[in-house]
Order: sequence, then structure tokens, then C-alpha cells
Amino acid sequence: MQILDGKAVAAFHRERIEQRLDDLHERQIHPELAILLVGSDKPSAMYAKSMCKVACSMGLKAEIYTEPSTVRETELIAMIEHFNEQPSIFGILMMMPLPSHMNATRVINCIDPRKDVDGLTDKSIADLFTGRPGFVPCTPRAVISILDYYHISLSGKEVAIVGRSNVVGKPLAQLCLNRNATVTHCHTRTRELSKVTQRADILISAAGRAKLIRGDMIKPGAVVIDVGINRWEGKTVGDVDFEEIKTIAGAITPVPGGVGAVTTMMIVENVVCGTKQTE
Repeated sequence: MQILDGKAVAAFHRERIEQRLDDLHERQIHPELAILLVGSDKPSAMYAKSMCKVACSMGLKAEIYTEPSTVRETELIAMIEHFNEQPSIFGILMMMPLPSHMNATRVINCIDPRKDVDGLTDKSIADLFTGRPGFVPCTPRAVISILDYYHISLSGKEVAIVGRSNVVGKPLAQLCLNRNATVTHCHTRTRELSKVTQRADILISAAGRAKLIRGDMIKPGAVVIDVGINRWEGKTVGDVDFEEIKTIAGAITPVPGGVGAVTTMMIVENVVCGTKQTE
């Protein structure tokens, strides 16, 4: 059984991104990332802080702009529009969730698609589903990057994706289809889920439910990608019962140290890719 080490994949991308940033800095181009954090959601705040730390350690200027949960939607939109107009800002990252009094779709779609580094605007989503170039949500990109790094082909494979969120499950299904996989999209309400997952050559779980995927639910030798991040008995775990499945799977991502380690790097890479629009 092979461990698909996200840290190794992240290190591979980091080296390439730092080379690109060095080249940009020599040409006096200094891209910036604006991270917007509204309210006091602890996971969002932790991720924003981690994202900022990683970006700055690579030479990419990143700043967190924090607003209280009481901020008006019009004020937040005005802030986004200000960032849209700033030539030095190449990426805008809106931390989710937003407070309940806001229309998240309306707020997200105020981001200039050329700076939508998490691929959440309607234009970015349309580009993905129609095969046009554009930003792709970073967690799905991280999954594909792991498969690519370990030379795991999707072509002709049966792929089961557990999870249907707009930011992970749905775009990930499209990315797999684009690689000629046969995709079965399921979720926590799928009847007899194990009958679907047992057929899969590649099983990807992004449901956000600890220990959802057990050993009797996978095909021997299957590749298992665990996107979930959950708390279980004081520990961070994925959707997959790792101890059960590691003796059955052909390859598996750990949690932590798997998909999450690569996702942050995909954000930075998207910011650097955004600089191409200035050339």
C-alpha cells in the first residue's frame, strides 16, 4: 500500500512557484494576495492565518483583511471592488462561510474573475464546465495534482466521488470527466453507498463525515483520496477510516498531510498564474 504524501506534492509545486516568483521580482512585479475574513469563524480564521504564513514564506505578499460579522454587505462589496481596481493585487480570497445576512453568491460574484484564485465566481465555474481556461477551485486542483504527481491516470477508470459541494465535489467530478474518467457522483444520502464505492478504481471522499468510508466499502487495490477534515476524539481525521482501509487500498492519502497540504499551494500558484495577465 502506497501513502500519497501531500507534503511531497506541495514541496514539488513550491519549488516551481518560488522560481516563478523570483523571476517576477527581478522584473519588479510584486503580486499580492488579499484575504478577506468576515466574522469569527475559527476554522476560517485558522486557514486564513496559515494561508498568509505560507504565502509570505515564499515571497508572496499576503494580507488578511478582517471585518466584523456585523459589516454590511454593501461595505464588503465596496472593499472587493477596491481590490479589483488595485493593480498590485493579483488574487482575492474570500473566506467562507459569510454571515447569514449576506448573499454569498452576490458577494463572490463581485470578485473580478481574473483575480478569483479560488475559482468560485459564476464565470470561473462556467469556464470549468465548458472546458475554457480559467481558475479552478483549489481543493479539486489539489486532488488532481496528487494523482498527477504519483502518475495515477484517470482515463478509463471508474471514479466514485462522495460529496456534492459547489467548491469540492461538483468541480472535482468535472475535472475527472475532463480526464476521461467514468464518474459516479454520490453523497451521504445515496442508498447502499457501499455498492457504489466497491466498484470504484479511485474513490474520493469529500463529505465531511468522520469514518464514513470503512474497509468493507472499497475495492481491494483501489486508490483512496480523503478530502475530509473532521474532529474525532480530539484528533483531526478525514472521512476515511484510515486504519481499516490502509491494509486494503492500493494507495491512500493521509489526514493530515494529504490533500490539505496541497490546497494552500494551489492558491499561491493561482496568484502567480494571475500575473500572466499583466504580460
